[in-house]
Amino acid sequence: MEKKLRRKDQPVKAQSALSVKEANLKAMTAFIYTQGSATKQMFEHELGLSLPTITQNLRAMEADGLIVKGEMQQSTGGRKAQIYAFAAHSSVAIGVRIQTTRITAIAIDLNGKSVATRQRTLPYRNNDAYYQRMNGIINDFAQELAKQGSTVRGVAFCMQGIVSADGQSITFGKIMNNTGLKLNELSHGLNYPSLMIHDSDASAMAELWFDHNLKDAVCIYLERRPRGAVIVDGSLYQGPNQCNGSIEHMTLIPGGNTCYCGQQGCMDTYCSPETLMEDGESLPGFFSVLEQGEQEHRERFSQWLDYMALAVTNIRSVLAGDVIISGEAAQYLDDDDMAGLRERVVEHTPFGTTDFTLRKGMALDHQDIIGAALRFVEPYVRELCDM
Repeated sequence: MEKKLRRKDQPVKAQSALSVKEANLKAMTAFIYTQGSATKQMFEHELGLSLPTITQNLRAMEADGLIVKGEMQQSTGGRKAQIYAFAAHSSVAIGVRIQTTRITAIAIDLNGKSVATRQRTLPYRNNDAYYQRMNGIINDFAQELAKQGSTVRGVAFCMQGIVSADGQSITFGKIMNNTGLKLNELSHGLNYPSLMIHDSDASAMAELWFDHNLKDAVCIYLERRPRGAVIVDGSLYQGPNQCNGSIEHMTLIPGGNTCYCGQQGCMDTYCSPETLMEDGESLPGFFSVLEQGEQEHRERFSQWLDYMALAVTNIRSVLAGDVIISGEAAQYLDDDDMAGLRERVVEHTPFGTTDFTLRKGMALDHQDIIGAALRFVEPYVRELCDM
């Protein structure tokens, strides 16, 4: 997938804010970052810089490990040109997902590409011994990356819970039973800067990184525990309490099924993929039987689509933008399923609007972990490129 850092619409910095030398260096860095590789002639042609300036800046970038010399460009009759490639691996960030029985850590480079993965079985316990053991595993992982020449910028934990406005604690952690967990407790013994981010917000960060046409949308992630995120004007919008997009706890059926949050009738209890499966049935198994046309499975799926349509309609009554469906269950939905869901939404909408997009998201493997790590990658790249 192509990566290009989203450039914000903002006034250009005054020349006095950056020296000409610094501005030229950042312009060259931004150019080779977005292009992936370049020659001196390309810098000269695209940026209008002199060859002495280009040569000086290339030396500085190479000394900082930001570029490496690649192959010589094919000659068209003259002297072969040296190709310089952006060293995306020079810095990495680590995203971590904590689950009930294991942890998964993934390192991503400055392009947002996964470069290494570490998975360990580790039954979750909300105590200091667990966090020290977990962070020992992460420290070892980071040290291996450092030996390969990568600077580790930080470790981002994607949490199955709401993170406080200051990012320092979990204010709602019913799934993992860790409400009140503080970042300094979670990161105790970790040798790198750290942060926490709600897993749905992390997934939306990845959507934004890889899709620069994304402006206004609500993301619905159909995992075993459904979740959501809100994107406004091309940015993640978490709200003052960091809980925007908590669609899983909207009341869908008053007085209905009891949710893990303690309320009744939440969207989670009707739209979770778990509601599709019979006892002992897997999600792939359900959709396999559904494809064969088994009547009971068809009826269950149709009812699930009705509940999903009701949830989407409720969401759009407040935020009438596009809707992105992603997560584990979304990978099994084909074009006909999505079209059927959209038709149901239109039928439920009292004012009859049809001017919206309902589509599947990127559904990347480990999207939440990648998105969490991007919380360290994105600001670093912006600083490098002055974007």
